[in-house]
Amino acid sequence: MLRSALLVLCLVSPVRAGEWTALDDAGITVALAARVLRYEDGSSQNFFQDGRTLYEAGGGESWGKWWVEGGKYCSSWPPSDVAACYAVEARGLDVRFTGQGGEVSVGRYQDL
Repeated sequence: MLRSALLVLCLVSPVRAGEWTALDDAGITVALAARVLRYEDGSSQNFFQDGRTLYEAGGGESWGKWWVEGGKYCSSWPPSDVAACYAVEARGLDVRFTGQGGEVSVGRYQDL
């Protein structure tokens, strides 16, 4: 159902191809929940519906938690409980995260 909602979101958007679209709380949730992204460096991240997230890179893995708050994707990774939050934009199969300091990372859906 979430994949269908994302597909509908992409199809009804008036944005031209090639433009990034900022996502609100609901859009971020639809874009990430029960999805897997692969990043430019080859790492991947699985966003579980229950708020857990699994990041895999270089043969290692790290479990954290994720949530949506104030129009941003937020996550924390043990042992720290400090949250990092990012603005989220979508363009086709790509999702772009922009941090408060301007750092950017782009993931592409691995599960489509």
